[in-house]
Amino acid sequence: MTPLLIVGAGGFARETAQLVHAINDVSPTWELLGHLDDDPAKHGTVVDGVPVLGGSAEALERQDARVVVCVGSPRDHASRARLVSRLGLPPERYATLVHPGASVSRTSTLGPGTIVLAQTVLTAAVTVGAHVSVMPHVTLTHDDVIGDFATLAAGVRLAGGVHVETGAYLGSGALVRETRVIGAYALVGMGSVVTRDVPAREVWAGVPARFLRPAEVTLPPDSPENIPSSQEQHS
Repeated sequence: MTPLLIVGAGGFARETAQLVHAINDVSPTWELLGHLDDDPAKHGTVVDGVPVLGGSAEALERQDARVVVCVGSPRDHASRARLVSRLGLPPERYATLVHPGASVSRTSTLGPGTIVLAQTVLTAAVTVGAHVSVMPHVTLTHDDVIGDFATLAAGVRLAGGVHVETGAYLGSGALVRETRVIGAYALVGMGSVVTRDVPAREVWAGVPARFLRPAEVTLPPDSPENIPSSQEQHS
């Protein structure tokens, strides 16, 4: 089996550990070595039966192991991008994990480091980038494009031809109309209904979704998205 390290030891990381067990129950594939977390208080502890081995830098030392980065929340939805940038690992070091209970069509593609949890559906010609988090019960329909580092929380539904750009975060239960664009590092509130394009680095919420405020997000220093949001440009 291939050694695997999960960077992070919070809720998303714990869910990913259970995903690994589900994969191994069907076909033994991964030797789950443990979690890596940059909180020293977690080092040496055991989370849901999986040890926390040390900080994220240990991923650089274990060159035999594949890695998934499982951090991020609506409070800091660029943290996964920053951590991947800081680690600087080549794409081939990252694992792509798909729950056996997910349905991924043969015309859909997934990038390195992406995680697809249970009961998700990718119907036809869906393109998912690198280090994307697809949480349970997400539906991605024909020709959707999901950019690197995006997060689709539980129950998100995208109609056809939607483009979710780099680092965007869609809260639980959000619905997006066909062909809309969710801009880079935008944040869409849970339960929102998106009928218009959402500009980069803005927070939108409601039914229908409307602009609330600029998104407070710290991007990786090398990110091409390090530009002002449209609201900031006009302020």
